[in-house]
Amino acid sequence: MRSARGRLQRRWSSSLRWRLMLGSAVLAVLFMLALLPALRSAFLIALEQSVEKRLAADAGALISAARTDNGKLSMPSKLPDEEFDIPDAKLLGFIYDREGNLVWQSRSARDISVTYLPRYDGGGNRLLRIDDSNGDEFYLYDVEVDLLRGESAAFSIVTLQPASDTQALYNGFMQQLYLWLGLALLLLLGLLWFGLTWGFRSLRGLRRELDEVESGHRERLSEAHPSELLRLTGSLNRLLDSERQQRERYRHSLDDLAHSLKTPLSVLQGASEIIAAHPENREQTRIVQVQIERMSQQISYQLQRASLRKSGLIRHRVPLRQVLDNLCEALDKVYAGKQVTVQRAFDPELQIPMERAALLELLGNLLENAYRLCLGQVRVSASISDGGCQLCVEDDGPGVPISQRERILRRGERLDGQHPGQGIGTAVVKDILESYDGELFVEKAELGGAAFRVRL
Repeated sequence: MRSARGRLQRRWSSSLRWRLMLGSAVLAVLFMLALLPALRSAFLIALEQSVEKRLAADAGALISAARTDNGKLSMPSKLPDEEFDIPDAKLLGFIYDREGNLVWQSRSARDISVTYLPRYDGGGNRLLRIDDSNGDEFYLYDVEVDLLRGESAAFSIVTLQPASDTQALYNGFMQQLYLWLGLALLLLLGLLWFGLTWGFRSLRGLRRELDEVESGHRERLSEAHPSELLRLTGSLNRLLDSERQQRERYRHSLDDLAHSLKTPLSVLQGASEIIAAHPENREQTRIVQVQIERMSQQISYQLQRASLRKSGLIRHRVPLRQVLDNLCEALDKVYAGKQVTVQRAFDPELQIPMERAALLELLGNLLENAYRLCLGQVRVSASISDGGCQLCVEDDGPGVPISQRERILRRGERLDGQHPGQGIGTAVVKDILESYDGELFVEKAELGGAAFRVRL
């Protein structure tokens, strides 16, 4: 469970698309959160305007019904709007004189106690919210009247409406607002994901071409990419061309060096054979031939060490089974008297991430040691996992003592003195592994002998 969570966290942290999506999602949520109070304020403004229009119409009904007699207000017993005459109705009406004295109130407002002092200051009209003695909230609309039916008058016509009438409408609007903003956010996130996926299509194409370059199916990157990536692809192409040309020059130089050294060594070998015809020169001839053989091996080793380097951009993969079959076929002929049986403990389709020449040299050295020292059983096992590649060559021979395991990894060190050689086989293996950031371990094999385990 923890490993799965860790892989998911690494994916989120390493993926550019996930990072952009996360950033876009955060911005989208912040935008929605900022939009919410703005929409709520706009709705409240529209709601108050609607309430104001209704209360203004109700105030107009009171004004049309009002009469003045010698400056005194008189109201008819029955008003045009029946709600003013119904007790406990939701439409309330009050009329105040210039001094703020209450001169009339509707029957619907008989049980309502509102503390309000109108401001007869020529302001015209206003809308505000007040509370009654019970703590209930009301919308209050106050309009100043100077003339009633052509006669001079000074009254404040006040109409009220309970704020609870609009609360249900407000709650319903907020529920719908949350719902629609949530759906809009989901839709926006979906569009962002689609847009990012479509935008990253060019990067997927670039990644596909890079995979083809690494696998050796393509030599260069194409120019069928967005203009923002052309500089990157151009730089990669120049790097690929430079690497390819450098490797070619390197190989040609190594070939020239090998040929130039081969001729002098052949001459020395021939001269030593001529000198060996005289009996008195046999000891000197043997010494010369040993040194010539040693020079040949050292030259071969240095050439192999110089050429077996992994490339910077190209990722090689070589079928292990094919390489192993070729090596076993050759070693079976060399050690025909032993009748060595090689067990294969790996997937037949498994591929090792190395150059073919490097794998041949590495596995050839390990197998040659196993063939030489085993009693008759050799086992080659390999596996690929998230942590890398594991390759192990075991035998049923005498094994390697713990105290000697570090020693045999040094160049020129050998525990077996009965067979010819310079003891550089495991050193070559170690050099190859160093070029691939790999490691070599010497352990006790399940077969009873030595186990050389390679980890890439």
